[in-house]
Amino acid sequence: MEELPGTLGTSASLALRLGQAIFAVASLLFMCLDVEFYSYTAFCFLVTVMGLVVPWSLTLAVVDIFSVFIKNPARQRGIISIVVIGDWVLSFLSLAASSSTASVTSLLLASDGFCSVRLCTRYQLAAAMAFLSWFLSLSSWLFNLWLLPSL
Repeated sequence: MEELPGTLGTSASLALRLGQAIFAVASLLFMCLDVEFYSYTAFCFLVTVMGLVVPWSLTLAVVDIFSVFIKNPARQRGIISIVVIGDWVLSFLSLAASSSTASVTSLLLASDGFCSVRLCTRYQLAAAMAFLSWFLSLSSWLFNLWLLPSL
C-alpha cells in the first residue's frame, strides 16, 4: 500500500501534530497571560479546548515518532478510526472556540471601555493561533479519513 503523507505514522503527520501543539500552546499562553479571560465563556471555552488539543497532539506525535523510527506505521483500522474521530471532534471544537473568541473580542473592541486595546490584541492573537491549530487539525483529519477506506 502506498504511504499517504500526513497519515498517522509518517513524518508529515509528525510535523502536523507538532504544529497543532505549538499553536495550541501559543493560544493558551496568549489567553493566560492575563486573568481577565475568566469573565467570558467564549474565552474559557478556548482555554478548555486548547487544553485538550495539546495532550491529544503530543500523544499522537509520540506515536508518529515511534512509527517513523521503527519504520512501521500503525495501519490498524481500529486505531485509525479512533484517530479520525478524535481529530474530527477536536477540529470542530477548535473551530468553534476560535470563532467565538474572535467574535467576542471583536464585540469587546467595538464597545468602548470593556477591553483595553492591549488586552484585546492578546485575545485576537490567541484566536489566530487557535485558527492555525484548527487548520492543522483539519488537515490531519482529512489525511487520516482518506486512508481509512483503504484499510
